[in-house]
Amino acid sequence: MNAECSPDVYDPSAQTTPAPTVSTPPPAPQPTQSRKRKRAAPPTTAPSPAPSDPGSNSGTANPAELLSSRVDLSSRPQLSISRGPIFVGVSEGSEYYKTDLIGVNRVGFRYVPAGINPSGYTLPCRTIESNPTTYRVSWEDRSPFITTTKDGLGLHGGTGFRSARCNAPMVEGSWYLEVKILHGGGEHHSENGRREGSHVRLGWARREAPLNGPVGLDGYSYGYRDKTGEKVALSRMRPYGRPYGTGDVIGMYISLPPRRVASKRDPHDPAHVKRERIPIDLKGQEVFEILEYPQSKEMTSLMDYSGKSTSSASVSSVPKKAAAGKMPERSGPTTASKPNAPPLRPIPVLPGSRIAFFVNGECQGTAFQDIYDYLQLRQSETQRKKEKKRTREGVKEHQENPFNDGWLGYYPFISLFNDACVGINPGPDFEFPPPNDIDALLDDTTASSSSTPGEGTEKKWRPACERYPEFMAEQWALDEVEEEEAREEAVRAAAAEKTEAAKKAERNKKRQQAEARKRAKLAAQVEQQQQQLRGTPGSVDEERSTPGLSALVGLGQPSPLRHGTTFDFEGYGEGSVENPYSPAPTLASNGDVQGGPSGYNSETEAEAVDAPAAVAFSHMVPSVFYRPPSLEDMQS
Repeated sequence: MNAECSPDVYDPSAQTTPAPTVSTPPPAPQPTQSRKRKRAAPPTTAPSPAPSDPGSNSGTANPAELLSSRVDLSSRPQLSISRGPIFVGVSEGSEYYKTDLIGVNRVGFRYVPAGINPSGYTLPCRTIESNPTTYRVSWEDRSPFITTTKDGLGLHGGTGFRSARCNAPMVEGSWYLEVKILHGGGEHHSENGRREGSHVRLGWARREAPLNGPVGLDGYSYGYRDKTGEKVALSRMRPYGRPYGTGDVIGMYISLPPRRVASKRDPHDPAHVKRERIPIDLKGQEVFEILEYPQSKEMTSLMDYSGKSTSSASVSSVPKKAAAGKMPERSGPTTASKPNAPPLRPIPVLPGSRIAFFVNGECQGTAFQDIYDYLQLRQSETQRKKEKKRTREGVKEHQENPFNDGWLGYYPFISLFNDACVGINPGPDFEFPPPNDIDALLDDTTASSSSTPGEGTEKKWRPACERYPEFMAEQWALDEVEEEEAREEAVRAAAAEKTEAAKKAERNKKRQQAEARKRAKLAAQVEQQQQQLRGTPGSVDEERSTPGLSALVGLGQPSPLRHGTTFDFEGYGEGSVENPYSPAPTLASNGDVQGGPSGYNSETEAEAVDAPAAVAFSHMVPSVFYRPPSLEDMQS
């Protein structure tokens, strides 16, 4: 393979680790990779799509994974410069390349290079740079159909309008850069044979502007056309300057008022700075995945061409299926708005802001002024409640950020159609330097539009190249703020955990004490019952009448003889034969051996005591031990 077409890393000497190699994929079809994020605990339920392209021949075989613990990061190198991008030539001898080993912003997500924090930090990752560390086009923030040179200053388009943003936004002050048209203005390429020629649109855009459309498509961007020299915003074209084409140098100027400071008394002020990002592993490189700012319905309503006022509560009534990826109809009836639809929020502007363009050093005048504010619209109470309801405790998942994450502002936005090519010059040396005071030139209509910079006037604008180091310093300052907040949160979490552990120990102690009291109460009840059984009436008499009986039947048990019957000797005198059968059981019936001695004979009967004594004895001895004389004994 030719060296121009082989994959290459921008600057191998600047890399802290060996450059990753590109392996040729096997001919067998690869299994479809899961789009779910993997993390230690707990799993997210709504994972975002990984931007890995099918058929990519670099990176790891595993899908993107969340970086959630220090254990996952212990074996990774700590980088200060991102590993990517890897450049892959589009054709032999071409100076334009595709980029790999990066996450391209699309599908509602954007990606920022991340590096592992050293030990001792609370957060796992921090913001790092990617080569070259200068003001250029963003590797991540551009359409994948736009190829670029290795220095990030040359762009080449493909089929249809595709766009790219630079790598740092303008938030305040006056800034200037140049873009040279290498191929554009409707000029046809000799190789492609397309009916339409190559075109370029240049301008400034916010984060919400789509990359798969031209600048000026909606209210989030302001553009300047090469074909007619018209200015364009909200897809509405207005006369502005002269056309431009191949070989022309276009100067892009923007002036913004000082950034607004957030109110400390208002926690919902959109000017507050707050990040919402999750570190993940993407193709072997740590990156921050961020939910892109969505387009608001208020800005979408500005695209309604039905003639209704933009202050109406209605929005363009195009069916969802028909509206996907298409512009609203410019004419035709629209359905009435919903009666209970909430009113649209006012869209603030940046007073005193302006955008102007130069063609080969010639000022074309002010194109736009008092442009829309780049901050988000204030969330309504209903939106805040819905967002709070979506949040689940203990799960790290993406949320819409109603605040500034440090990336809001106006970016140089370059749109290329078909095979258009441009070169970016962020300064400080320009081919056509503008006057030192561009605003004065724009305000003075009588001044020459091609006047040279005044010798005694202080320069009141800055070249775009100075914005990049300033922007990175802001990002690293936010990293420090986030780390400090994370440490404070960790201290609060540890204190809360300690308090909860103490409360749990106190609850266990109280539960054990309650169980001990319950067991003691139950034992007392059992003892009381036993004492009540010991004091049952009748047991004392039986114990007195039958000594040792309680020992036989058990202590505290009632005597089984308390209902026994005694035999009355009255009427049974000597020689009497009345009632010869006694109701009391005999010894024989109690198990005496048949034929044995009866226990009573004439000799014992002769020596028997008199009847009164027998009667007295009968009242002392229970009937079970008494056997009356048998009929045979009485007859003898």
